[in-house]
Amino acid sequence: MNGANGSLDFEKLWKQPSNRDFVPCVQPGSNYTAPDESRGYLLVHTNGGLNQMRAGICDMVAVARIINATLVVPELDKRSFWQDTSNFSDVFDEDHFINALANDVKVIKKLPKDLSSATKVVMHFRSWSGLEYYRDEIASLWEEFQVIRAAKSDSRLANNHLPPDIQKLRCRACYEALRFSPKIEAMGKLLVDRMRAYGPFIALHLRYEKDMLAFSGCTHGLSDVEAEELRTIRENTAYWKIKDINATEQRSRGYCPLTPTEVGIFLTGLGYPSNTPIYIAAGEIYGGDTHMADLRSRYPILMSKEKLASVEELEPFTNHASQMAALDYIVSVESDVFIPSYSGNMARAVEGHRRFLGHRKTISPDRLVKLFSGTRLGLLMEGRKVSNRISEIHKKLQGSPRRRRGPVSGTKGMERFRSEEAFYVNPLPDCLCKRVCENVNASTA
Repeated sequence: MNGANGSLDFEKLWKQPSNRDFVPCVQPGSNYTAPDESRGYLLVHTNGGLNQMRAGICDMVAVARIINATLVVPELDKRSFWQDTSNFSDVFDEDHFINALANDVKVIKKLPKDLSSATKVVMHFRSWSGLEYYRDEIASLWEEFQVIRAAKSDSRLANNHLPPDIQKLRCRACYEALRFSPKIEAMGKLLVDRMRAYGPFIALHLRYEKDMLAFSGCTHGLSDVEAEELRTIRENTAYWKIKDINATEQRSRGYCPLTPTEVGIFLTGLGYPSNTPIYIAAGEIYGGDTHMADLRSRYPILMSKEKLASVEELEPFTNHASQMAALDYIVSVESDVFIPSYSGNMARAVEGHRRFLGHRKTISPDRLVKLFSGTRLGLLMEGRKVSNRISEIHKKLQGSPRRRRGPVSGTKGMERFRSEEAFYVNPLPDCLCKRVCENVNASTA
């Protein structure tokens, strides 16, 4: 019986949620035409980390279509916290991007030389804007300017209430056109293959890195020295607007990532045994072994790109945060189970991609602040009660199909848009449709 129960438990842990016959449907409608004659050029300066830039690039593809612009291959952010010097072609397959969008938007690698001195306008496009804003207000700029430059690309396009063909274009851009460069794709595949040698595996996006903790002000479980270091980083990073943060309040409101120790309790509570292979999709964990010891004692098969590949194999990507993040992205999308410790840009992007590819198992942890605090303070002992609580809460948080969530009731203005579930977290219903099954009535002679 133990053997039978073990098999059942194993199947339950790795079983994928039903996709309920939802499949990608991103082809444009019958009235969709080749791009209209270009009225000018759209330059884009992306901002943020890899996944923030990815979403922004795909939105700008849609904006270029709406305003009849020729899109110049976007510039990647080189000024953010990570100081990454990578160009578009270092991270993405530039030629594939241009060719894949040929029927949607004209894309060129550089602004023509004869336009280098042309009159340009630099615009901060309004956040979460719809079709009318771009079609009327932004497109009217063509009457005076030949080149429009978007100073930022993140969250410039509404999540909802856009024409179906524009929504489908965003998905084609994100999941088909925006492919990583060949060298990144090859290295990512190698990492996946090496993880698969250990059996079914979890990709754990452990967002417990210095930049995240400094930005969010989350210092739970850190020493006073570490907390002060993070405060100093936040104070000295000019473009981070919020400086004074109450760490206790942040945590109580669910705005902090799970600590590595809490992740260990969470995985144990879900029932994953100690021999479960886990890929750590993250940069350098703040505090290193000091904060990883408990998680490693529970799950010794903790792997990372640095452990799976040699220094020589990783050398082309080292010191380029976006390229290293792209490797983690590939492994996370291809993993048997994906679990993020925090719902940031990476977690949201991977979740959306996995939904698009068939609703692969993605467990989104509830913060469980009171439960984890109880175990830390010794008020609640780990065991069946804690495990049952964790399992029960997460039964319906495993990536099964559902429609994208709208705004939180009662919110207004920008907060209303901010409270919506982001388009790239869940492309249903815009880019996923029920498979149509034909019923064939066989006649008998």
